[in-house]
Amino acid sequence: MLLLQSHHIVDLYTWVDDTVPAVSKPQGGRPSVLRDSEVITILIWNNLTVHQTTLKDIYRWVGRDHTHNFPKLPSYAQFDDHCLRLLPTMIWFLQQLLSATAPVRLMDSTKIPVCRNHRADRYQTAQGLVGWGKNWQGFWFGFKLHASVDPQGRLCQVALTRADVHDAQAMPYILNIHARVAVGDSTYGASKMRQRIWRDYRTVIVAPPHYTQTKKLMTEWQFALLKARPKVETVFDYLKEHMGLISSFPRSVAGLLLHYVGILLAYQIAVS
Repeated sequence: MLLLQSHHIVDLYTWVDDTVPAVSKPQGGRPSVLRDSEVITILIWNNLTVHQTTLKDIYRWVGRDHTHNFPKLPSYAQFDDHCLRLLPTMIWFLQQLLSATAPVRLMDSTKIPVCRNHRADRYQTAQGLVGWGKNWQGFWFGFKLHASVDPQGRLCQVALTRADVHDAQAMPYILNIHARVAVGDSTYGASKMRQRIWRDYRTVIVAPPHYTQTKKLMTEWQFALLKARPKVETVFDYLKEHMGLISSFPRSVAGLLLHYVGILLAYQIAVS
């Protein structure tokens, strides 16, 4: 991971400004006080350093600690609108940084609850987009994040689905023609999906056999790959425990996506 100093925010802004294309603002109204690259820099730098949980907290943090870097701040309403307007740009930026050509992938999914279980019947923010999921930890209400990473822990591809989507069903979205070998747990061992992935991508799926399959043999290279698979679990742990991926604060679907994409983008920059 990067060892950040305060002056690195200038380097980050320069890189973002050179990389991200300008987004045309809707006609009418006052011109934006902040450039698009400045807003994206603020969101990434926050996720790399202090991990504020809401856009209002980020706005207050910039006004308190970074007036020398951003001397002109708009009103909070304008800042909030500008952040949400940049969501497609941030998704594009994340796609450019993914290690999409990695030949070896480690894949898994993790739960992303949006509220406590007893509040699920009153949840409104992403109603219709979330669902109930269950794993060894129990039930949760929300999303499921599917991801493939390379052996160094860099994100290759990600997909966000309802919590009730089976892991194997997300393989077409986290693999591509560049993936030669993909390693997952036993939930990725479904024969029909493995055949589809081989037909579409020519990717070999390595997964441990189901506990009822007692007559399968494993080669040394398969065993070595399966031992490396927990790397993807450490990525999920870092995203959730250190970068605050799970949050119930956003009050719109766009706000939720901005939160998730911003953290994934900051993580990918940190490990690249």
